[in-house]
Amino acid sequence: MSNPLIELSGIKKSFGPVDVLKGIDLKVYPGRVTALVGDNGAGKSTLIKGIAGVQPYDEGVVKFEGEETHLHSPRQASSLGIEVVYQDLALCENLDIVQNMFLGREEMSQGTLNEADMEFAAAKALQSLSVRTVKSLRQKVSSLSGGQRQTVAISRTVLRDAKLVILDEPTAALGVAQTEQVLNLVRRLADQGLAVIMISHNLQDVFQVADDIAVLYLGNMVAQLETKKTNHNEVISYITGLKSQKEGK
Repeated sequence: MSNPLIELSGIKKSFGPVDVLKGIDLKVYPGRVTALVGDNGAGKSTLIKGIAGVQPYDEGVVKFEGEETHLHSPRQASSLGIEVVYQDLALCENLDIVQNMFLGREEMSQGTLNEADMEFAAAKALQSLSVRTVKSLRQKVSSLSGGQRQTVAISRTVLRDAKLVILDEPTAALGVAQTEQVLNLVRRLADQGLAVIMISHNLQDVFQVADDIAVLYLGNMVAQLETKKTNHNEVISYITGLKSQKEGK
């Protein structure tokens, strides 16, 4: 296995008297999907917000591409190649697909928006992920299905030269066909060499797409497993606290 793209060691985070993360270790590898699972309150969101630079950790070491780094802001995380797709997707319904994919990072030419280049780049990004569910790049986002919106939000990370893509419940509230589309998209991100962290409560989705499974329980990383070497029952026993693994693989 290659070197980890990002490695967390001894990560701690507290809010007042409450210890939310209690010395977390985690390795995430390029070209692999790491599913982050755990019950509500396990610390998944706090862990992700730290990687995204939204809520810096109190203690611990973060290494990105082998170099120690301190993630103090979303802009800094983004400059390293860390992109997050949150559940609310942060899409503007009154704008079309191209405008959403370049939102806040519009390309300019002689003082005006370079619509042609942006449309070409958006089409190329969607094509690189084999996206065929979008009829027109000039469709308003308000007209898209839940699966198509998720596709736009995920494809936007490719435009931003992401190295690590974090997906927060990407299949939540999607139907069967749309879930399949999104999971295929997640797999293609990893197949292109990106590292992917996927938060999910749906173990069926996890076992379909993830290479590795990291389990949080009450702020502790209780297991890091290769998907092919575990099963649903074992993962559930870690999630519920019935089982604990002293060290990751």
